[in-house]
Amino acid sequence: MHLLTIDVLGKPLRLEGSMAGWQQLFWGEQCVSQLDATAQEGDKSSFEHKFSLQTQAAPVATVEQSIDVTTPALTNEIVVELSVDILWQPFALTYNLIIDGQSVTQDSLNEKSIEQRAVIEPTTKPPTKFSFIGMAGLGLKLLKSAKVIKVLFAAGSLAAYSWLFSIEFAIALILCLVFHEYGHIRAMKYFGLKTKGIYLIPFVGGLALSDDKINTRWQDVVISIMGPFFGLILSIACLIGYWITDLELLAGLAVFNALLNLFNLLPVLPLDGGHVLKSIAFSVNSKIGIIACVMGALLGVYISYHFGLALLGFLLAIGSFEIVLEYKRRHLSDLLPLDRYGQIVSSAWYILTVGGLSAIIWLVGQTENDALSLPLKILAS
Repeated sequence: MHLLTIDVLGKPLRLEGSMAGWQQLFWGEQCVSQLDATAQEGDKSSFEHKFSLQTQAAPVATVEQSIDVTTPALTNEIVVELSVDILWQPFALTYNLIIDGQSVTQDSLNEKSIEQRAVIEPTTKPPTKFSFIGMAGLGLKLLKSAKVIKVLFAAGSLAAYSWLFSIEFAIALILCLVFHEYGHIRAMKYFGLKTKGIYLIPFVGGLALSDDKINTRWQDVVISIMGPFFGLILSIACLIGYWITDLELLAGLAVFNALLNLFNLLPVLPLDGGHVLKSIAFSVNSKIGIIACVMGALLGVYISYHFGLALLGFLLAIGSFEIVLEYKRRHLSDLLPLDRYGQIVSSAWYILTVGGLSAIIWLVGQTENDALSLPLKILAS
């Protein structure tokens, strides 16, 4: 993951590393130092990087001399040293940059510093060539900027759910989806991420997109769980409304929204619950992360087969690609792991949200009405 960036002699000095002790130091695009994984025990590690930079200085002419244009520039060697102390649980990084024996800058970073930092993209890009695929991509970007795609998807979702059920229920369902996705959007904005908005996908659900990438596992947990958490708030509001007005429509909406968000909290990728499980497990170590994701996928296969949930089977196919990608990059994670406090808070938040949604379904089920039948029919379809 990206740990540190300092400006040195007009170029960024970028430090990449992992919890295993592997580190690479880049000056611009050139790798100037590399450390292999170590067998150090404990959460705190100290590293020393030392390398030389060659700089050119133009020859200086005196009053009696004139500079010959054919004279080569003088070459100076600068010795750079970077000492880094890292505490992973909780994360804290202290560094000291020394150039030619003199300390130039020293500072410390914490998890907030990593969260607020923009993700650095590769500066080298392949040359642009004309292609029909590129033109199609440009056309898609133009459509997105004009918000045409959002409108088309929303209209398609309304038509699809109206055809399956009724126009009234289709509107209620879309409101539930939008409220759920708004929870994701609010979390993204809390971390300062730029958002693209909410997309309603017919027969699938909703999607909240961001222009920026996350830097930490904590961001992944909060963004993932805030959708179901907002869904829990909406279900509680509908349940209170049902107790006040005795309208069965509100009871049905409360239990359906709870079931919808409980479905999203299944520990299966790419669902919200799968992302929470992945962030917690990979924060322990990559081996446990892979095992947890595979076990979650097997659980999803069982639930999909036992309850006849066709949608879950479709999502499992998508999630399998994400598991393969995580396996390939298990030693090269770009995300700062959760500390032990973050792991406990994330687990407790997940359990409380699941418990709250389950309690709403149980409470409505005790009223002996048909509020549970329609949501189960929808998920089965």
